Amino acid sequence: MTAGWIALLANRLNSRRLRVHAGFLALCLWGVCLIDYSTPGVLDRAGNIKFQDFLQFPVSARLIAGGRAGELYRAQALTDALRALAGPDTRVRLQYFYGPQVALPFIPLLRFSFLTQSSVWVALSMLLYFACIFLLWKSCGALHPFPGLIALCAIAYPPLFHFFVRGQISAWMLACFTAAYLAFWARRDWLAGIALGFLFVKPQFLAAVPVVLLLARAWRPLVGLVASVAAQVAFVSIYFGRGVLRAYFAMLLHSAGRPGTTELDLSPIQMHSLRSFWALLIPSSPVVWILYLASSMAVLVMAAALWKSSLPLSVRFSSLLLAAVLVNPHLYIYDLLALAPALLLLADWTRSTPQDDSSPAIRVLLYLSFSLPLFGPVNRWTHLQVSVVAFTALLCLLWRLSRAAKWSGNRKLAPSESGVV
Repeated sequence: MTAGWIALLANRLNSRRLRVHAGFLALCLWGVCLIDYSTPGVLDRAGNIKFQDFLQFPVSARLIAGGRAGELYRAQALTDALRALAGPDTRVRLQYFYGPQVALPFIPLLRFSFLTQSSVWVALSMLLYFACIFLLWKSCGALHPFPGLIALCAIAYPPLFHFFVRGQISAWMLACFTAAYLAFWARRDWLAGIALGFLFVKPQFLAAVPVVLLLARAWRPLVGLVASVAAQVAFVSIYFGRGVLRAYFAMLLHSAGRPGTTELDLSPIQMHSLRSFWALLIPSSPVVWILYLASSMAVLVMAAALWKSSLPLSVRFSSLLLAAVLVNPHLYIYDLLALAPALLLLADWTRSTPQDDSSPAIRVLLYLSFSLPLFGPVNRWTHLQVSVVAFTALLCLLWRLSRAAKWSGNRKLAPSESGVV
């Protein structure tokens, strides 16, 4: 009966209904954004700074341009620079969690006002986002008949809304994963590894990827990834000096060991990975870490088994993406922009293999993975991040597919069967 209900629900998620759902969601999200940001000046209707997360980049770029890169990871220096930019009455607390090289592209924008800088950055990031979606859609043959639906879903994707209003750099993570998939698709594994190495901009995205490649013995992409990260570290050391590099790694180690010190009170309800899932559910910090590490290891093992399987690249790469999201210890909703390739690739696979028994369940889980992150604030009362449940269930289902494929591939014919053949 469960399979029957899943099949019925999957059949109801046809293109017409999906178009209506996506259109309604896009209207609500971007209508709210338009109303909130329609006020003149830097502040929105709620009195918050528009594109608030973008503040750290012009502030850090100004420190670098002034020859003060060594102060990037000093809270007081950042506060003073922020007050010089936003006024002495600002109550925003600012910390810089990125490598110093991330701020370099923002130096040419310092001649403009903050609102102009953030608008330019968000516009370029939106172009990058839709370019990635287009390139992925072009590689998905079964989705070619639905360009309008794909575009509408791309606009309605909840992480895109959060990425836009906060002025984040999540489009860069999406670009790295998109470039890696296209390189794998072209059988340029080492080039795919180099693209994955650029995730070092947000090192928490590398908590899972190199481990999965190592367990799967995918040596070429792993070597490319390590070389890419090493080149970035060498650049920072040469350009900024070893003192800045040491301060950066000290900040990373501190935030990794004590993530609660780098998060706001309501951060857990906006986060969508295994660590935040357990932190919302269980008040004991030691127990949270034990469960997080145990569940992360299970996710890594499943993703490695999937990568070694005979399943299509679209399924194997989607499992790598799901592992990168689930194991990421510090993943906010806007970082789920990086999950978009998995949603597209798996949707394409289910369209290509409608006869597979797992296709209806995958379609339902894709719908939930797309929409459930929107309801994160509800977890303030429920303490259950259901989006993480959907991501995990999707990965488990893919893992079962790999096990079935391995069994069927390893099964040998008995002598009587050979005679019949």
